[in-house]
Amino acid sequence: MKKIIVAVLMAVSMLAVLGCKKQKAEVEDPVAELKGRGVFVIGLDDSFPPLGFRNDDNEIVGFDIDLAKEVASRMEVAFKAQPIDWDAKEMELETGKIDCIWNGFTITEDRKAALSFTDAYLNNAQVVVVRNDSGLNSLADLSGKKIGLQRGSSAQEAVDGNPTFASSLAEVVMFRDNITALNDLDIGGVDGVVMDSVVANYSIAQTKKPFYVISEALSNEAYGIGFRKTEPKLRDEVYNILREMKEDGTVTAISTKWFGKDITVIQ
Repeated sequence: MKKIIVAVLMAVSMLAVLGCKKQKAEVEDPVAELKGRGVFVIGLDDSFPPLGFRNDDNEIVGFDIDLAKEVASRMEVAFKAQPIDWDAKEMELETGKIDCIWNGFTITEDRKAALSFTDAYLNNAQVVVVRNDSGLNSLADLSGKKIGLQRGSSAQEAVDGNPTFASSLAEVVMFRDNITALNDLDIGGVDGVVMDSVVANYSIAQTKKPFYVISEALSNEAYGIGFRKTEPKLRDEVYNILREMKEDGTVTAISTKWFGKDITVIQ
C-alpha cells in the first residue's frame, strides 16, 4: 500500500511540475544575452491603438512599435512584437517568452513591486467614454450605470482604487480588449467604458463613432516599460537609447506621426 501511495504522490508531483511554466533563468549580462540571441521581443496587446495594433494588412503597428523597432535597430538586433494575453502579462515576462512589456503599460506601485520599470515616457489618464446621446457629463452621472473595461488593465485598477465610484455603479463588465468594449458601448450593452485617454481620443478620432470622453478623469498616470526584476541592466540600456532618440529628434518625429506633436516625457 505504501508503495502505491508513494507512486501516486510521485505521479501527481510530476504532473504539477509539467503543468507549471518555469521562470527564465537569471543571466549575468541580459544585454549581452539579448544581443547574442539577436532579437528583441516585446510583449503587447495587439488591439491597443495607437500604441500597438493591427492595421488593415494585419501588421502590428503603432507608436510604441515604432519606438521599440528603433531601439532594436540601435542595439543591432532584430525586432519582434509578440501578442500576449494581457491578463497574464507578468507571467509571459517571467517565463522568458518576451524581453519586456511595452504597450501603454501603466506604472503602478503594485507593478513596481513585481517588475523593474523604466522612467515614464508618456503621460496618460483613465477616463470614461460614453455615447453622445447619453447625457452623462461627470463620474457622478454614472451612478447606477453599467460600465465596461479591459480585464487586467490599469482601468480595472483605477475603478477598484476608487471605492466610492465603484460602489455607485450597477455593474462592471470585463472585456478582453478595449475595442470589444467600445463595440459593446456602441450597441448599448454598457453605458460607458473606462480606458486610457490616449487610446480613447485616438479611437474616437479614427472611427468617428458618436462617443465623447467625460472630462473628469478617474486617475492620472504614466506609461513605462516593464522588465524582469533581475534585469535592470537591460531596462537601463533601453531607456538610455530612448534618451538618445529624444535628443536627436527621432522620438519627436515618431510622436508627431501618431499624435500630431511630441507628447512624450522622456528626460
